[in-house]
Amino acid sequence: MMRKYDLVCFDMDGVLTKLRSSWCWVHTCFGVDNEAAYKAYCNGEIDEPEFMRRDIGLWTAKYPDVTIDKIASLFQDMPLIGGIQETIACLEENGIRCVIVSGGIDKAAQMIANEFGFDDFAADEICTNPDGTLTGEGRIVVDLRDKGITVRKFIEKYKTTPERTVSIGNSFTDIPMFKNSGMSIAFNPTDPYTSEAATHTIVSENISDVLDYILDYEE
Repeated sequence: MMRKYDLVCFDMDGVLTKLRSSWCWVHTCFGVDNEAAYKAYCNGEIDEPEFMRRDIGLWTAKYPDVTIDKIASLFQDMPLIGGIQETIACLEENGIRCVIVSGGIDKAAQMIANEFGFDDFAADEICTNPDGTLTGEGRIVVDLRDKGITVRKFIEKYKTTPERTVSIGNSFTDIPMFKNSGMSIAFNPTDPYTSEAATHTIVSENISDVLDYILDYEE
């Protein structure tokens, strides 16, 4: 028997976490509200770098000396979906690479990747000064308009093909990931478009439910 897949790309926010976004988790922890910037971004009034700038500006306005270490520490209490450990261990045992592709914050993705043994991650960075305080800028690593670009980079890095890649996401921004994958899973989808674009849809409190589809071996 031969495995069908070599690589699984997981979205983070809403898939590995129980959050709308890791950015919003920081807003909640700091008691700030980014609804105005979110609406402006959704309406096309501001671009992604400006959206990040406004989000970070909310934090520094309230806590001018906040450091990246403080931001990273907030993710220790971030609510995660059940079954991550089991899922990644099982996929790795079967020789399948696991990566995170997220428009969320890299410190959150790094924490999850380190804790559960993911092979790699890509997420957006918060820029810092030499002393660890925030510059007020963010660096886009994953283009939310086309997360497929990042999936293709991982396909190339791990020397596989789209046909042998699985992508797991929950929202319309994950559809470009699906288009670059042989199989796609809409996990707890937030909109009908995501389900329609995916090979399978799973509504569950445990990410290990994806294993039934991914570990379907070829004879």
